[in-house]
Amino acid sequence: MSIKHSLLAILTLGDCHGYQLRTELISRTSDSYSINIGQIYATLERLERDGLVAASDANEDGQIRYSITESGRGEAAEWLTAPVEHSAAQRDELAMKLALAVTLPGVDVDAMLTSQRLASLQALQNLTTVKQQTDERNPAELAWILVIDSQIFAVEAQLRWLDHVGGLLNRAAARGLSTQTDIQPNPAKRGRPAKASQK
Repeated sequence: MSIKHSLLAILTLGDCHGYQLRTELISRTSDSYSINIGQIYATLERLERDGLVAASDANEDGQIRYSITESGRGEAAEWLTAPVEHSAAQRDELAMKLALAVTLPGVDVDAMLTSQRLASLQALQNLTTVKQQTDERNPAELAWILVIDSQIFAVEAQLRWLDHVGGLLNRAAARGLSTQTDIQPNPAKRGRPAKASQK
């Protein structure tokens, strides 16, 4: 999630100082957002430089309050209504790990899948237990429920994908296909040049 746009969205509610913005961001995302105060102030400096917020003079406690400008309001509104894009550039560590593993001789991919499936089932059980302790009738818990539901659906999707991968690999093995390969013999076209031998 964009820190910049999150802060702008909060500032549409009223002026805040840095620590207040951090508290609001964490509470409004149900502690699912880890951010330190240095990131907040660095982002506020960039927002002020770009004309999206204006800073007040420091008060008697040394706090500087930030207010959103009209340009900032426009940017916040645009961000809130724009869809979050998914791109092929987003790396999925598990998918990359399995893709590599199926090409390596001697790697027990079935054991990897079993291990990951057990870990995912445990995560799903933990998330479900936490979800059961929430109260959908309590407005204060709605943000937390949104976050935990997203995590539950993501783990469920991962479990379905792991089953799909297992079936795909089984079908490939039944057809006698092997994805395991050795290092390619072709010399690299780029890279560190070989050292010249000294005579």
